Amino acid sequence: MTSGTGGHTESDLTALVRAAQDGDEDAFRLLYRQVQPGLLRYLRGMVGADAEDVASEAWLQITRDLRRFRDEGAGFRAWAAGIARHRALDHLRRRGRRPAATLSADALVDLPAAQDTADQAVQAAATRAAIELIATLPTDQAEAILLRVVVGLDARATAQVLGKRPGAVRTAAWRGLRRLAARLDPQTVRDGAIAPEPGLRPPTPTVRRLAAGE
Repeated sequence: MTSGTGGHTESDLTALVRAAQDGDEDAFRLLYRQVQPGLLRYLRGMVGADAEDVASEAWLQITRDLRRFRDEGAGFRAWAAGIARHRALDHLRRRGRRPAATLSADALVDLPAAQDTADQAVQAAATRAAIELIATLPTDQAEAILLRVVVGLDARATAQVLGKRPGAVRTAAWRGLRRLAARLDPQTVRDGAIAPEPGLRPPTPTVRRLAAGE
């Protein structure tokens, strides 16, 4: 499977993981560069502005436990996402809350696509806007979409991270995408353009571009 964040397949990552486990620092740096962007976006949807701190905690554990990683079918990206999720949940328990997203859906309507501007600040803001909008969904729906669309996991790997059945993940993601579609483009839902698996994709090109960070 190809990630939506870095373009590398899980087999590519496996080669980097093996090299990193053998002490290859360059391989570990490449691994970090491929996995970190999606992981950070996922954590922004979980803990908001504290995402970078939580990501740092996650990578400390990833570094410590890397030699013990054994691919059980879901891949390194899912393993890393599971660690990040546990660190995020610990963080939220310490804070005693889930971060409240304050973004209005209307803020996304006129955001430009990345191809239309060279301004990196605008691109970054657009990505944050998409993540914040996804974070307004019920927790199970938000996590399913973030892991599938943003991190790039398939339903099986997402289910492993969340401790659920793949069917439950597909259902949660589909319901979340319908909610997003209704906010951004009600006509999309009325016309039946949002369908369950297969296909699992954001309801509009706007959400697809922003969620992927393109």
